[in-house]
Amino acid sequence: MGWGRRFGGCLVGAVSGSDLTEFVLTHAADAARRILADRDRFQLSGDALVAWEAVNDRRTRDLPGLRELMSRPSPFAE
Repeated sequence: MGWGRRFGGCLVGAVSGSDLTEFVLTHAADAARRILADRDRFQLSGDALVAWEAVNDRRTRDLPGLRELMSRPSPFAE
């Protein structure tokens, strides 16, 4: 490992209050969240937002089959 890399790691630790590994892992996770943000967030135009809110403002429907299914014990519970 060259002098620059060692010095950079020490500098990162001194400035961030963490060691180089923690710094890299934290910032890699932050970068991944930014890159994948469109996978869990979305932005709607004005008309699309109005339509979305109209759908969400509707009264709920009674779904007896779903209610029955959700009342059963989970097959995944231990």
